[in-house]
Amino acid sequence: MTDSPANQTAPGTLALVGAGPGARDLLTLRAMQRLQQAGTVFYDRLVDEEVLELVPSAAKRVFVGKHVGAHAWPQDRINAVIVAEALKGRHVVRLKSGDPGIFGRAAEELAAARAAGIATEIIPGVTAACAAAAQTGLPLTERGVSDTLVLTTARCRAGDPLPDCARYAKPGTTIVFYMSVGQAPRVRDGLLRQGMPPATPVTIAVDVSKPGARTVSCGLSTLSETIAQHGISGCAIIFITCPKHRSG
Repeated sequence: MTDSPANQTAPGTLALVGAGPGARDLLTLRAMQRLQQAGTVFYDRLVDEEVLELVPSAAKRVFVGKHVGAHAWPQDRINAVIVAEALKGRHVVRLKSGDPGIFGRAAEELAAARAAGIATEIIPGVTAACAAAAQTGLPLTERGVSDTLVLTTARCRAGDPLPDCARYAKPGTTIVFYMSVGQAPRVRDGLLRQGMPPATPVTIAVDVSKPGARTVSCGLSTLSETIAQHGISGCAIIFITCPKHRSG
């Protein structure tokens, strides 16, 4: 490798870092290292403040979160500012809740950076499904009960048809729904039509690993009513297991 001419800026880097579900002590060591080396950090709405405290005071912190119905930071704009900052020679961290590769729009940001010749890396994070399973004491797979794990969502882009989540309702499958609280009626109805028993146990994990974390349980047929009764919105994970040997 040859040195850059003095009149050129050394190339920056981009690290897509998984912040985990919330608690700072669930960060990986490599994630902590990249945060402490960062010159600029672009972070999402769900990244906890105690994680942001690891960013050096000299580094720039830029909020690029998206609120439902208020997208001041559409994805194209996020891609552009990430690239622009890295081209200044900065070590850029794109800090995402959970794991960057699971519903994190990682592919689009990586493609934009690579097209600009920016070196990239992905630092995995603890995804909400794993953290929620640990928090509730429920294994994601269990011998004789569930040997298939599906991570999915009932959300979609504007104008796209809603995903057909019911096709996953096969014996021996645990289905984990991300970002699907608002689509609970459709999830329930689709799974019931597929033949899943109304009493199938459902676990809803809310604010996983955070101080207000809680778990709510119900049967599949009462999923929507339970969500409404407990005031659940936004940051929640829904677990539904279709056992290998189901009765009825």
